[in-house]
Amino acid sequence: SDGSIRLHQMTSEYPLMQWNDSTKGQPIIALQWALTRPAVFFALDASSNIYIWDLLENDLLPVATQTIPSEKVVTMTLLGEPEKANGLLGIVLAKESGQIDIQYVKKKWALP
Repeated sequence: SDGSIRLHQMTSEYPLMQWNDSTKGQPIIALQWALTRPAVFFALDASSNIYIWDLLENDLLPVATQTIPSEKVVTMTLLGEPEKANGLLGIVLAKESGQIDIQYVKKKWALP
């Protein structure tokens, strides 16, 4: 609820990494690992900002942030085919009006 993200290992109650205030205090409403690239995850905050984290590139801050300005995004999920090396990865955004928007991610964050 405060924008903090914690990375846990299943065998420990203590986080391996913790990023406090990663969304400038906005609650995180969705977070998902990339299906095609294990070191990348995406977080959506309550202000419709999407944060892209690539832990191989930078493990302190998101490598990119994208604001969806047109309408409030209420949730997101990722789509892709992890068994294929084509690097196709998409973000499905559900907006408050019920509209669904699909955006494709740059190859550098999608390729295995």
